Amino acid sequence: MADLSQIVKAYDVRGVVPDQWDETLAELFGAAFVRVTEADAIVIGHDMRPSSPGLARAFARGAAARGADVTEIGLCSTDELYYASGALGLPGAMFTASHNPAQYNGIKMCRAGAAPIGQDTGLADIRALVEEWMEGGAPEPVAETGSITQRDVLGDYAAHLRSLVDLVHIRPLKVVVDAGNGMGGHTVPTVLQGLPVELDPMYFELDGTFPNHEANPLDPKNIVDLQARVRETGADIGLAFDGDADRCFVVDENGDPVSPSAVTALVASRELAKEPGATVIHNCITSWSVPEVVKESGGKPVRTRVGHSFIKAEMARTGAIFGGEHSAHYYFRDFWNADTGMLAALHVLAALGGQDGPLSGLVAQYDRYAASGEINSTVDDQAGRLAAIKEAYEGREGVELDELDGLTVTAADWWFNLRPSNTEPLLRLNAEARDAATVDRVRDEVLAIVRG
Repeated sequence: MADLSQIVKAYDVRGVVPDQWDETLAELFGAAFVRVTEADAIVIGHDMRPSSPGLARAFARGAAARGADVTEIGLCSTDELYYASGALGLPGAMFTASHNPAQYNGIKMCRAGAAPIGQDTGLADIRALVEEWMEGGAPEPVAETGSITQRDVLGDYAAHLRSLVDLVHIRPLKVVVDAGNGMGGHTVPTVLQGLPVELDPMYFELDGTFPNHEANPLDPKNIVDLQARVRETGADIGLAFDGDADRCFVVDENGDPVSPSAVTALVASRELAKEPGATVIHNCITSWSVPEVVKESGGKPVRTRVGHSFIKAEMARTGAIFGGEHSAHYYFRDFWNADTGMLAALHVLAALGGQDGPLSGLVAQYDRYAASGEINSTVDDQAGRLAAIKEAYEGREGVELDELDGLTVTAADWWFNLRPSNTEPLLRLNAEARDAATVDRVRDEVLAIVRG
């Protein structure tokens, strides 16, 4: 019998197919999803992995057997599924393992309006039901089963995104896009169609075995091809999407990466121009530049924990117009508070095409500090190492500590955050300062204690 503790994570279901889960289990998840959400209709989409169509159809069978009418939108990006959930007002399920290797697959689930489902908002209940049925047989039949129909929403999704950003009047741009054989290859051509953009596509063939490189642009080795193509062709900008195309990474005309914090600040300034005084959410490891730009743009920055469930909850609580994370997840009130890398990319294209200078010059105003990047340390005792860091810095003059998410230590000209991984025996360090030498000094001092 499958061990659900291995595949039901904090925010989704994810594991190796068929070793850890299969279509039989997917059918039970579909039935449990309908029971927990009390839905009479749902929407389902899937990515390009070889196992995705079968798992998605099995989930649909389970849902229909519980009386729910199922709309299948087929191949889609995760944010396209969120669009369908929001526009149709239906709970949704997306079959993807994002940037994980080919043998993995998973389910990202949401309530109507793309409201997230995590451990505390239904996922634990879904797991409990599936486990109950695994032990005691299938769920009881219902009087009338639901229907399963197909619907194509790609055009509507693209039109909605384009309605939120004016790209018609920008100067012509040459744009290289690396889809990594993921779902960006499906969505980008439709979203950019008819715009003043010369598209140079890389790895647009949908292939869930990822023959060219891992579909995880957060790892520098996976954007090397994009950087080279931008330099070779003299493109204005390069964009890289992850496997399910909900995250977007940007490189400038020199092939240099643009930090997600700079993108967050840029998009925040544009959204605040539409609604001065609005709230913008950022997590505790984005750059100092983000809250600075938000304040300079007349907005109110609100800091929260790392992770989409925290960002989305805080956006709903505050009515925030936008939220951004260091991991290149970007959340928009106009997109049901859900994350969409594609909409962030359109904002960057609009900002670049709305002025004459290069992207490197445009983002320089949003990239103000030196940063370490995320540094992982394998430790046996996460709590003990964090306590040692707290003891080392507590009481130092001019230093403040907070424990919103792990431990953040802030001084006049530097800060660092040290937080434990939820899934691995790791501590993750992010540091920032007004100059590179200070970053190096702070990094080395912290790592000496963590790894000592």
